[in-house]
Amino acid sequence: MTARTDVSDRVLPEREERASAAVYTEGLLAGAVGAGTIAGWFLLLDTIAGRPLYTPSVLGTALVRGGQALSGSESLPVDMEMVINFTWMHLLAFLLIGLAASKLIEVAERDANLGFGIVLFFVVFEFGFIAFFSTVAGEVLQVISWPSILVGNLLAAAAMGLVFWRRHPRLVIRP
Repeated sequence: MTARTDVSDRVLPEREERASAAVYTEGLLAGAVGAGTIAGWFLLLDTIAGRPLYTPSVLGTALVRGGQALSGSESLPVDMEMVINFTWMHLLAFLLIGLAASKLIEVAERDANLGFGIVLFFVVFEFGFIAFFSTVAGEVLQVISWPSILVGNLLAAAAMGLVFWRRHPRLVIRP
């Protein structure tokens, strides 16, 4: 009587496939939560200012039509086409960031010493984003304050971190 060896050959790839799918699902979830968090933050600020959806309209206009289209932005009406365009671009960017973060967390689970480097990378990325944004998109910063962008990004990062922390409660990060 001979043992079937092909059964174990199929189990490992299925297990790896499920683990890989879980990493991607987790990244997409975290990205969607981050995008929703920052969108909610700016919706709150815009609503308090009496101009709901103003921020995504301004950012969509800047991305699609260029920063020059923001001249006289105080009178810029909310353009739903720009809101939808920006929302899709913003969601896609956050989904990609979520996927990258999920893959990095997968790596950090295998080697706790890499975790601190990953955290440091995200801190540098956040402040690098603000610095880059302030030099490239000066017109946008005349309309939307950088502190509100920074707070929104930090809220989004915290929300994404919460998603990852809840799914990886035993993750250890060593310096």
